[in-house]
Amino acid sequence: MSLNAERSAGRSKSAVLRIGAASFIGTAVEYYDFFIYSTAAALVFGKLFFPSGSAVAGTLAAFATFAAGFLVRPLGGVIFGHFGDRVGRKKMLILSLFFMGGSTVLIGLLPTFTTAGAWAPIALVVVRIVQGLAVGGEWGAAVLMAVEHGPQNRRGLHGSWAQAGAPAGSVLATGAFAAVSWLPDDQLMSWGWRIPFLASAVLLVVGILVRLRVAESPVFAEVSQTKELPKIPVLVAVRRYPGNVIKGFAVCVAPTILFYLLSTFGLQYATKTLHIERGTVLLVLTIASIMQTVAVVLFALLSDHIGRKLVFASGAAAMSVFGVLYFTVNNGSLVVFAATVIAGLLIHASMYGPLGALFTEMFPPEVRYSGASLGYQVGNLLGGGFAPLVLTALFAADSGGATLATMYVVGAALITIAGSVTAKLGKTALATEPQSTAPGI
Repeated sequence: MSLNAERSAGRSKSAVLRIGAASFIGTAVEYYDFFIYSTAAALVFGKLFFPSGSAVAGTLAAFATFAAGFLVRPLGGVIFGHFGDRVGRKKMLILSLFFMGGSTVLIGLLPTFTTAGAWAPIALVVVRIVQGLAVGGEWGAAVLMAVEHGPQNRRGLHGSWAQAGAPAGSVLATGAFAAVSWLPDDQLMSWGWRIPFLASAVLLVVGILVRLRVAESPVFAEVSQTKELPKIPVLVAVRRYPGNVIKGFAVCVAPTILFYLLSTFGLQYATKTLHIERGTVLLVLTIASIMQTVAVVLFALLSDHIGRKLVFASGAAAMSVFGVLYFTVNNGSLVVFAATVIAGLLIHASMYGPLGALFTEMFPPEVRYSGASLGYQVGNLLGGGFAPLVLTALFAADSGGATLATMYVVGAALITIAGSVTAKLGKTALATEPQSTAPGI
């Protein structure tokens, strides 16, 4: 069957809805699992797993384990990308979800420092690493399954279903912690914090059932039949498209830093510095994330009409302005804080919405999973993985001021603008392009 015929078959209404649902629901479950950790790291893990005489030291230690998940995300992207480019996207889609959900439930069962001593933080780091490997492979599979089932003129819209799953996961995560945050501190610290992690078992079953029903990507199906697949796809991607791999790193820096500025670091900043009540902060983040979920789809659709680069670079430019205002205008007012969170997450959506299609158009199908995952996950490591840690350290070093933190945020936005406007899109993304045939290694 020809590529166009397979894609036409894949674009039946029921198939499109099934793929969209699988990408959205599965990614929401994965990112619920990933974000529930970041929420707990900001609110409770410092005391539970890293007790010390200094509250700042405990928070930094908790954020360091948060970063550990990001350290292995590129490795997860390479491993899952390798098999995704060799044996198919669907298998990796299911496998990544299984590992992520299982590790999240396990966190909810871990003993704390009071019970197990030093073994408690060690176990937490190990499970967090498994989470990082799983989410490293998740993004590429979810985005490519959605985009490769859709028409070329709607890549942004189709890619946005997986992208929208991430803020939806954040809604679930912050909502779950908002629900238990109203418990008295002693109950929250003894058993309440475990509930959001254990609840992942239900979401895991739902996500796997949905993903089992989807068909393999028609683009991969044709490529695997008509072309010699590379033995080591990631090496082909790096050798043939080094510029786009590096620009992929740059593209991801700003949106990931912005997101964790508003969520993980923002939780600690709002409760400890602005003195806003914990449950109220979580409620604000939940409402803002719902708005962000819708905005992700709308900005992705806009990128189908006026261009991926224009929408993305405009969002990064808006972030540079936002970075200057965030610490300046926040003075403890709940209204001001809510306004900055909503504005920041909408700016994030303007970059995150087109991101899936942007990466898809940077690499040919036979190395697309590996190339896109490597660029995306390394960019997430450089941006999001260290963002809460860096922001907390910069804020503390600045004696409560925000000059250093502001420079960090604005600098990230400028790097992303440069990466997005110089990335090469288009022909290298087409399966029918002769030059995109990758030699075996």
